[in-house]
Amino acid sequence: MSGNVISAELKRQLGQTLRGHRNRVGLSQEDLSFRAGLHRTAVGQIERGERIARADTLIKLATGLGVSVSALVEGVTWEPSSFRPGGFAVGGGGRGNAED
Repeated sequence: MSGNVISAELKRQLGQTLRGHRNRVGLSQEDLSFRAGLHRTAVGQIERGERIARADTLIKLATGLGVSVSALVEGVTWEPSSFRPGGFAVGGGGRGNAED
């Protein structure tokens, strides 16, 4: 298993967090995409957990929402390992299941 594999749980968590912040500020996906300089379909794909946001995209989304990047990745940590590649953990639990 590669350290570059992104778990479905991580994508789902980031998408739910993004949607929650977007709904809290009362923006449509289209409004947020305009504020963030992204295509509307990209916002939808991230919210549905179909796509992972790069660092620059997280910065754009956070700025468009008026929140910090850390607010968008709340509950996500990196767990290094000496026996196998590390992996992302969501919500303080163990490593998520790998996808792909």
